[in-house]
Amino acid sequence: MKHDTIAVIDFGGQYAHLIATKVRRLRVYAEIRQPEDPIEMYQEVKGIIISGSPSFSAFGEDSGYTKAIYDLPIPILGFCFGHQEIAKHYGGKIVHGGKEWGHTELHVCAESPVFKGLGKTEQVWMSHFDTVTEIGPDFEEIGYSKLGREGEVHRFAAIASDKLKRYGFQYHPEVDDTLHGETMIRNFVLDVCGCRPTWTMGNYVEEQVRRVRERVGGQSVFLLASGGIDSTVCAVLLSKALGPERLHLLHVDNGLMRKDESRGVMERFRAAGLSTNLHFIDASEDFLKALAGIVEPEKKRLAIGNSFIEVFEREARRLGIQDHLLGQGTIYPDTIETGGTKRADTIKTHHNRVPLVEEMIKAGRVIEPLAELYKVEVRELGELLGLDRDMVWKHPFPGPGLGVRLLCNTGAADRAEFERIVPEVKAAAVKFGVEAEVLPFRSVGVKADLRAYEHPVLLSSDKPWDKIVETAGTIFRDVYGVNRCVWNLGGGAPKTFEPLAATITRDRLDLLREADALVMDGLRRHGVYDDIWQCPTVMVPLRIDGRGREFVIIRPIHSERAMTARPARLPEALVAELRRDILALPGVSGLALDVTSKPPGTIEWE
Repeated sequence: MKHDTIAVIDFGGQYAHLIATKVRRLRVYAEIRQPEDPIEMYQEVKGIIISGSPSFSAFGEDSGYTKAIYDLPIPILGFCFGHQEIAKHYGGKIVHGGKEWGHTELHVCAESPVFKGLGKTEQVWMSHFDTVTEIGPDFEEIGYSKLGREGEVHRFAAIASDKLKRYGFQYHPEVDDTLHGETMIRNFVLDVCGCRPTWTMGNYVEEQVRRVRERVGGQSVFLLASGGIDSTVCAVLLSKALGPERLHLLHVDNGLMRKDESRGVMERFRAAGLSTNLHFIDASEDFLKALAGIVEPEKKRLAIGNSFIEVFEREARRLGIQDHLLGQGTIYPDTIETGGTKRADTIKTHHNRVPLVEEMIKAGRVIEPLAELYKVEVRELGELLGLDRDMVWKHPFPGPGLGVRLLCNTGAADRAEFERIVPEVKAAAVKFGVEAEVLPFRSVGVKADLRAYEHPVLLSSDKPWDKIVETAGTIFRDVYGVNRCVWNLGGGAPKTFEPLAATITRDRLDLLREADALVMDGLRRHGVYDDIWQCPTVMVPLRIDGRGREFVIIRPIHSERAMTARPARLPEALVAELRRDILALPGVSGLALDVTSKPPGTIEWE
């Protein structure tokens, strides 16, 4: 059956494939197009959506693309950069300024088919620097944005031309934090474009099984199986396509796993009927040796990724299967955050996208059947393939494991940047009656689709949760150089912070494992494990007020696809238990709760 298709033009924004995912969830097929693709590739599509761009400027190289799309007699909708391009193409004006990111109020000021069924005010998600200040004669303003009741008004946050069937949203309706974004996309895809909802996940399974068989041919596959949902679903799908005899699974204990995790992984694979060619190796010494002395996050990720490949190749030779293809449970965020498309800025390099893996991909030695899916789709696929609920809804765990949750430091701090930020942070926090201290280290974040390696801020206050989150949002908006805020759970406002020299060691990992186990056990005992998407426990080498050596941060978040996230509130009784038990661990200097959304902070700290 031929499916109606929406083309999503990928300008490298983090959300391009998320747009396609949202369209597919309407049971309408969506395909990614590159900006330079010839106009002939659009001849049979029913509509076009133009994504955002990490260059965050309508004046940069992204303005060079196949603009003949605007001559096609089909509807076009643009998000963020795409919105600005549509406005500019039809006589509007764009200026560099008026940045917004995070939750914003959209005020609907005119009727439009894309807003059918919505209220006069909608919560939307912004992440941009440029702003539309004028629109062409065929367009009208259908919405403006406003941050808070007394916030600055940003004109032309949504524009439309029903005559031309051209529409633009400055915000990102594809992310879950735009509460009714799916309705807006549905209105465009089903009503404006007239697409029929005929594409299903069942069709996807059938197509992937066929693709795997065509891709693998008479060969077999050797899969690095971490035991997370991605690698497990990948294993089941490959087994379905090839049969268990042509699939070898290798679980590597890299020394960066959670407490008792490897034992549980092997048990789950056996229970899932994947034990025919199931292999295990304890390679913790290999990984610790490769990580010795490394501080910089990207170098850590590269060392971990390279070590995985070295162990894989060594074990393949030992087992006599070195001619097998390498299977990986790579999903789309792994690719897009590594800068895996032409215009995507590198947020962080994932272990399955290090140069050695890229070389193997170019050589045709890698197969990744989940590479176009997001976590929620992988879970749907897992359920369809018969995996039990506990496995399907297990919290995501990064491939590099605790290696990206155990921060390292040289013991030095950038004093000039630090001292510039301090007064601005304090001025922003004092409005809310909250004490704020800039912490003398950095973590990875993302702003306007670009990597942001900036300082976190510690907030000390007995104010309620909502006030702390509001304070954090104000700091992110008003202070350049901050991408995280954490809420102090240690009692009292600390006065001194001393970054300590530290790298990854077995002792530090063991301490982090204990703290992490307390958090995960607490989430289950208090009945909130299933309500939370992910809850990393992070450890930073930081002495506070002359005490301890390790600062622990708990990062509970709500999300669906990992492209955006919002901080999750924990029950007060659980917070009290974690305060008592984690602060009692040897060497712990303090405890905090991360209250950062994504953007501006990535889910993981590195």
